Amino acid sequence: MTEQPPIRRAVRALLLDGDALVLLRRTRDDRPVYWTTPGGKIEPTDGTPEAALRRELDEELGATAGPVRQVFACAELRPDLHRVTTFYVCRLLAMDLSRRHGPEFDDPANGRYDVDRFPCTPAALTSIALIPEMLTGFLQDHATDLSGLLS
Repeated sequence: MTEQPPIRRAVRALLLDGDALVLLRRTRDDRPVYWTTPGGKIEPTDGTPEAALRRELDEELGATAGPVRQVFACAELRPDLHRVTTFYVCRLLAMDLSRRHGPEFDDPANGRYDVDRFPCTPAALTSIALIPEMLTGFLQDHATDLSGLLS
């Protein structure tokens, strides 16, 4: 019997700051520049996916967010790993980049995590290399709807 690859569950924020989406520009030596949403792996110590999301926002951005709403999920299946990522829309309440901490910042080999804001429009968000790629399709269809989901 073939051993199944592990399933990694992750959460990511479609974090709105006014009419802009907050993204992380990732610069690494081993690949071209790309953008991603803040978030990451759900840890065993996280009580809920929402708790994991709030922990990740604090670690990566020194940020707090208002209420969250689940809006999208995707699965990436590789031979060595199955990743299930759930995306939540939320509004930025506060951010202090001097409070950033976490394992991604401990090793310079992990590259840079620069914060960018893009207009939350299909045109602006499809013009960048957004990871995971499936998120680009979702945002083409729903970018302008995200703010209304928090009303």
